Amino acid sequence: MMAMQQKRKPPVDPAKILASLVGAMAGLSICAWISVVQLRAATTERIVTDYHTGLAISGFDPVAYFTNGKAMLGSGEFETNHAGATWRFINEGNRGAFVASPDVYMPVFGGYDPTGVARGVAVAGNPEVWLIVGERLYLFRSPETRNAFEARSAEVITSAQSQWPEVVRKLAP
Repeated sequence: MMAMQQKRKPPVDPAKILASLVGAMAGLSICAWISVVQLRAATTERIVTDYHTGLAISGFDPVAYFTNGKAMLGSGEFETNHAGATWRFINEGNRGAFVASPDVYMPVFGGYDPTGVARGVAVAGNPEVWLIVGERLYLFRSPETRNAFEARSAEVITSAQSQWPEVVRKLAP
């Protein structure tokens, strides 16, 4: 009977290991850089704007909150540009009202959640979680932040107004 030959692994090449490690680290660095760029792109606007489409407040009609009492997606047929963003509306009348008085219909703090702004942080509001207080539109990150705002709206608004200039400074490119 012949003795079994032992199979040996080929010798390890340190240069190949080093090249693999460098490649993996470069890949991780690129992923981290992309994440930072995406994060910055999402939080460098004074108005909450979709990074890919340029639509303010995700294409929801800011006038419809007042006229229809609900969040409604606007149409590409009725658009206007204001403050570096594209705003959509459900009809010509809403677009006309916005063009005549954008400061009346735009969400306060550019659509950022006022509870975050009160803490000095820009947290994008969700256009489907909203509230009109004092004839002004506020958007919130979640129903929980909206509830917290409702419980002490005057205090949160005062704090957010004092923090807003600093938050805007951080958002400005």
